[in-house]
This record gives sequence, C-alpha cells and structure tokens, in this order.
Amino acid sequence: MLQGPGENAGVIDLGDGEAVAFKVESHNHPSAVEPFQGAATGIGGIVRDILAMGARPIALLDGLRFGEPGHAFDRAVAGIGGYGNSIGVPTIGGEAVFDESYRDNCLVNAMCVGLLPTERVTRAAARRTGGVVFLYGATTGRDGIGGASVLASQELGEGAGEKRPSVQVGDPFTGNKLIEASLELVERGLVDSLQDCGAAGLASALSEMARDGAGIDVRLDRVPLREAGMEPWEIMISESQERMVAVLHSAFVEAAEAVCDRWELAHAVVGEVTDTGLLRAFHGEDVVGEIPARLLTEEAPRYEVTVRPRGTHASNTVLQAPPPGDALLALLASPNVRSRAWIYTQYDHLVGSRTARRPGLDAAVLRLRPSHRGLALSLDGQGRITRLDPRTGGALAVLEAARNVACAAGRPLAVTDCLNFGNPEKPEIAWELAEAIEGMAEACEALGIPVVSGNVSLYNETDGRAIHPTPVAGCVGLVDDVRAVPGTWREGDVVFVAEAGEVSLNGSEYQALFGEVGGTPGTLDLEAEAKLVRRLWGTAPKLSLAHDAAEGGLAVALAEAAVASGVGAEVSVADDAVSLFGEGGGRVVVACAPEVARSVKLPRVGVVGGDSLFGIALDELAAAWGSP
Repeated sequence: MLQGPGENAGVIDLGDGEAVAFKVESHNHPSAVEPFQGAATGIGGIVRDILAMGARPIALLDGLRFGEPGHAFDRAVAGIGGYGNSIGVPTIGGEAVFDESYRDNCLVNAMCVGLLPTERVTRAAARRTGGVVFLYGATTGRDGIGGASVLASQELGEGAGEKRPSVQVGDPFTGNKLIEASLELVERGLVDSLQDCGAAGLASALSEMARDGAGIDVRLDRVPLREAGMEPWEIMISESQERMVAVLHSAFVEAAEAVCDRWELAHAVVGEVTDTGLLRAFHGEDVVGEIPARLLTEEAPRYEVTVRPRGTHASNTVLQAPPPGDALLALLASPNVRSRAWIYTQYDHLVGSRTARRPGLDAAVLRLRPSHRGLALSLDGQGRITRLDPRTGGALAVLEAARNVACAAGRPLAVTDCLNFGNPEKPEIAWELAEAIEGMAEACEALGIPVVSGNVSLYNETDGRAIHPTPVAGCVGLVDDVRAVPGTWREGDVVFVAEAGEVSLNGSEYQALFGEVGGTPGTLDLEAEAKLVRRLWGTAPKLSLAHDAAEGGLAVALAEAAVASGVGAEVSVADDAVSLFGEGGGRVVVACAPEVARSVKLPRVGVVGGDSLFGIALDELAAAWGSP
C-alpha cells in the first residue's frame, strides 16, 4: 500500500514500477434532486480525485439504486454516459438495484481507477512554505453553492426541488482538458501538491492542503469568475466543477500557465503557502475569513452518537411462491436480476483499448499494456440483507466484490468503500453504521486485504424515512495473464459448485418477489469465504467459466451462465427453494473441460450441452433475462 485513507484516493503497488489509484464516493442527494447533472458531476468529481494522486483515469464503475426503472433512473444513466463517454474513460462495471426504500432518495455511487508510476504518487498536503497556490480549470460561478451543506448533510423532504441550484453543473469537455493538463503538470514535475476542488470548494480544498501544519493565504479577488458580483463567501464555497488547486514553486508558474493556456483552461495564482497554520481569505486588502486550518480537518469537533440496536425483523414465510421453474423465469425477468445490457450498452466500455473482459458477468478486466497482466474490477453492495443484519450485510459487500474479482482470475489486492446510511443522529441508524463497518472490517481481515479509500454518505432520508443501510465495496484485483481469464462454458464441460457458508431465503430476491422481507440471513463462515476466494483466483485460468451466485441464488447463476454461453446444461441440484434461490454464503458455478475436471475437488452438478436448463428451453430463459 503506497497510500491509504486520508488522501484523495488509495494507491496500491502493482509491481514492475506501476501502481493503481482508486476510490468510490457518492453523489446521492444531488442525483435525487437533478438526476442527470447529479450523476454526471459525480463522475467528474471522482475522476478528479484520481487525478489528484497523479494518476491517469482508466476506468469507471457505477452503483445505482432507485425505487424503480423509469425517468429518474434513465436520466442518471444518461448523465454517467454523457460525462464518462465524453472524457474518454470507459465505464466497465457496476450494479443497478431497484427497491422501494430508494424511491425518494436514490443512491449514485461512482468509482474511478487510475494508473501511475510508483515513484510519482502525488499528495495534497502543502509542504513548501512560500509556495504558490495555483487554481486552474473552469471558471468559478454560483452553481453548486451549498452542495455539501444544503444537500449532502441534510435529509430530503418537501421542497427538495427548490435545492436544484445547489446541484453542480458539469462540463465533460473541460473535464477532458483538465485530465490532460493535470497529467502534464505532474509528469513535468511542475507541481508539489495537487488537490481536487470539489465539495465545499476552495474552503475544503485549501484546508485539506494545509492540514499538516502549513498555512495558506488565498486572494479571492484573483479567482477567475464566470459571474459578476460574487461575494467572497460565494467564491470560497462554490462547487463549480472541473477545477484543481496545485502548489508550485514560484519558478514554475510561467511553465504551468503555458500548459493551461495550451489546453484553454482558466488559471490564476490565488495565494501562497505560509508557516502560520492559518487558512486566511483576503478580498482586496480585507481579511474576510481566518481560522486555524487544523480546526477544519484533524481537530474538527467530534462527538459520540448514541447507538441502540434495532429490533429483529420477524421471519416471514414466502407467500404464493410458484413452482421452481416458474419462479426461475419470474426472477430472471425481475428488475434486480434481468440482464444489465440495456444499461451498460449506453456506456463506452472499450475506449482506451484496455478492456480485455467486457461488462456482463462478474468483474470486468483491463489490460496493463504492454504486458499481459491486468486488473479485475468489481463494485458491489448490500441493502436488503444489511437492513436485516448490518454486520452480515457489511461483510457480504466485501466478500461479493472479492468473489467477482476472483471469478475473473484476479487476486484481490484492496477495497474502497462507500457507506450510504440514514441519519446517524438516530440511535438505530448509528448502530447500523457501526455494525456494517465491523462486518466489512472482519471480511477484509479474513481476506487479508486493506481498505485504502472511501466515502461516507449520511442523512439519506426523506421525510424521516431512511433508505436501506447500504455499504458498497469496490475491489481491485491483479490478473497474471488476461489471456487466461474465464469466459463462458462450452459443450461437454463439467459443471461444479463451490460453496462457503450458509444460504437463506431471508433478504433474498426470491423472498422480496414472492413474500415480505424479514428474518435473519444465513450465518457467514469468513474463513471458508476467504478460502473460496483464494482457490478461485488460483484455479480460474484453468476454467472455462466461473460465475458468482448472488441475486437470485444458484438457479439464477446457472441460467445466466447458460444464456451468456448460448448452450444449456444437464444439471442435478436439490430442488428446494433454499438450495435453488437462497442467498448469503458464497456459491460459485464453475465449469471446465473434462480433462481438467479430474483434478477438481468440488461437488459435481452436471454437464454442459443441449438447449435447455432445468427443463426450460434456452430461448425462454434468454427471453426472460432480456439477453441482447
């Protein structure tokens, strides 16, 4: 680990002089108020976090949770595609979940991954006394004022639409120029430190740069503006997009200005680094703000919230469940299980020419050119199960992301997390948050991987009604050879199922579709889960297919494998609902050639062949799943 939590993103050494920077964060309330710009600027913000580490962004993933498919969801997808496609960074994975709990407070989580040389990790801290504070990118306006305070730190409710002016407005074409200019400044050694100008604008960016004891004096009247008559406080907290702040040696100002001029970006020297420890704002000759920077960062006020465990959810029997075959078709056609091709085909997932495994099943894979090594990437979260048992849900978010990476032959290296919860001033929600964090920590300890970055999104409530507590984990794994990543199963392959832990219908898609959600999820076996992940990534290069059984359980995973492969299978598995549709403990469908199968020590469930599965024609399964 070259950089852990505390900077704009985490950084992990990949060997061969190469490192990966990555982070996930939320843009939930802006997306609830204005889905297109909220989602688009969420992409822009996370890209700048990666840029601030000196890395070139190479991939995006998105985690979307809405009440139902419809206009708001479509606009968020359009915002992600419109920004990501325009800046030339592929969107190669993610998830989309629909649940009533997100109806009035959607979740839009965005993850970005970038590459950089190991010796070039750039940090935000201003350490050069006398250094020049250099602002560049777009001009500053009134759009986004109060994004962090009016939107992110308050519950939504009646009148939320009136907060639309607090939503930032993105410009992806300026964002693309900002990427290239920032990388040139870093590659030429012109910057000492670099910081994204995001939430709370200059107020946040400059205080974070000064957090290690330095002081910064900022001259607000020098900031390039797009609107006349802006007050000093508006300039200080504006969240206008596509802006970065750097600290330069005074001798490099002219060269930095030339870079920005070539990329047609506004720029100005707006301040200097001091040894006072103070963040001071000037407008003309007047001091309009002054505070010790440490009071806005490391020594900001802290308080203990009251924690009270939530009562258990009554166990509910599944109501009006159809026969297994009909249940499978209904699950495949349901909003949370059906093919996501209708979403990810709106994104450019090939730009950059690194995509070795496209989105679809489990993790996507990017090639680390010019070698044949690669990165497997996945973003996964839990909401419904976390509502029933927060510790289990937190652990499952990490475990599922790691399993997906392992299914693509990736050795999990580290995770980044985004914690989406309600109002933590309510004791039950504070308990959910604490328990979910413990669950994620326990899963990471079992896997032997660190959490290197992340984001917390709180107050996700509307008129007092909270979302499902939703911890999300993004996992990055190293693939030894992208030419040996499993794909789809083939005629004659032998099918196995690898298992770890207990599955249950409680909190499952099956329970949600045919009954009422309740009960206690299955008990996790973290040691067995970690062993499963290790075995998967170690043996994956020998496999035709490895597919994680998640939403919908084992039956859905087998059906997805069959439809994606274009060939059915003769399988024999227990036909009770828990075995077919249970969720929780890790289960992975594995297929390999007969000559490889002799050395596989897993329960054998069938052979690939034919045009059906569970007696259902492949065409009927594909029609239900929505295969393109």
